[in-house]
Amino acid sequence: MAGDRNSPDIAAGRLSADEYAAGFADLHPPLDGHQALVEADRCYFCHDAPCTEACPTGIDIPMFIRQISTGNPVGAAETIFAQNIMGGTCARVCPVETLCEQACVRTTAEDKPVKIGLLQRHATDALFAGGTQPFARAAPSGRRVAVVGAGPAGLACAHRLAVRGHDVTVLEARAKPGGLNEFGIAAYKMIDDFARREADFILSVGGIAVEYGKALGRDVTVAALADDYDAVFLGFGMGDVNGLGLDGEELDGVMDAVSYIADLRQADDLAALPVGRRIVVIGGGMTAIDIAVQTKRLGAEDVTIAYRRGPDQMKASAYERHVAQTSGVRIKTGLMPTRVIGEDGHVSAVEFEYTAMDNGRLAGTGEHVTLAADMVFKAIGQRLDAATLGAENGALTLANDRIVVDADRRTSMANVWAGGDCVDGGQDLTVAAVEDGKIAAEAIDRYLAGLN
Repeated sequence: MAGDRNSPDIAAGRLSADEYAAGFADLHPPLDGHQALVEADRCYFCHDAPCTEACPTGIDIPMFIRQISTGNPVGAAETIFAQNIMGGTCARVCPVETLCEQACVRTTAEDKPVKIGLLQRHATDALFAGGTQPFARAAPSGRRVAVVGAGPAGLACAHRLAVRGHDVTVLEARAKPGGLNEFGIAAYKMIDDFARREADFILSVGGIAVEYGKALGRDVTVAALADDYDAVFLGFGMGDVNGLGLDGEELDGVMDAVSYIADLRQADDLAALPVGRRIVVIGGGMTAIDIAVQTKRLGAEDVTIAYRRGPDQMKASAYERHVAQTSGVRIKTGLMPTRVIGEDGHVSAVEFEYTAMDNGRLAGTGEHVTLAADMVFKAIGQRLDAATLGAENGALTLANDRIVVDADRRTSMANVWAGGDCVDGGQDLTVAAVEDGKIAAEAIDRYLAGLN
């Protein structure tokens, strides 16, 4: 379990059952049927569809909204799933405010964009409620593909390959499918075990076998898979987190945000999770926002996000920062951590240096400030675990500690493709990972068709 009980300021069960329920309720309650029709009627059904152009998976947004407006939400879901098999998750977690909704022509000072994300959820929820499976497998091709990782990229790739008639084996290190959808997304964004239900829907198309507890670098190697299968897709994400590289980082109470969020996502009882009174989160991306908001909703009294650059340089969107601030989280920018301070082996504070731009470069000003903390979360990004690929780094070309791929997501190995967070240039978004898996599946299908 993430957390540490050595400090009297870290404890479980700080709130009442009602407070936990309210804090982790659905961030965006779904539209009912009437609300969906009213919202769909706001769409102009633009012929050039800038919203579709802004969607990384190219969903025909005007088409599915028109289907909703004519009383056909299940048909709308089929339109969505044709391009994005994880349209249900993306409807909940996509940064629509910087993608499709930002591109909506109704976005003006006087008007608001069409609620595309909520309409997408309305459609996909309707199909899931009916229990239908709109996809059918093609005739068996006789080809076998290995997919490493049952996250968004891997599941998207596996599904499309299975629909094309190929036999797919997914190798997943954890005991559940879903990847970050299951283990890494804020609990209030994905309630009611949705990640599992979506994975079950994807796998129910048939032709996909999942082997759990199989980790790349420990149980299997890329070279062996490339020899045993006709093609391989790597979608294992980033297995390690970046460290602070500071004195005191080893103190009790200093932990990585990713592990704590995974524990929270799998917890049967939120009241059993230990949380501190004073939390400091170091980072400026979505993980920093998610851990800060969730610890606040677990009962932390004072939660501060500290980021070394300015607010406009934070990877977290303005909307997500708003969610954090309205949840009671303070965001302090221009602070670079310099050391972690401890007392009796446990963290007690973090020292920061104020920063400023100097000739276009970030530099310390020499002025320091100390923030008291009984828990400190590292949220400064993830990295490829070197043990995942091991000695095979020589077979796969790497750049920036990630796998290099071409436009078809093909690696430097002839029958190996990759996508998602583990590839160089990845956007670290669920929707982008799904698109990677889809593009790779199409390329693999073409490759398999050309085999003798």
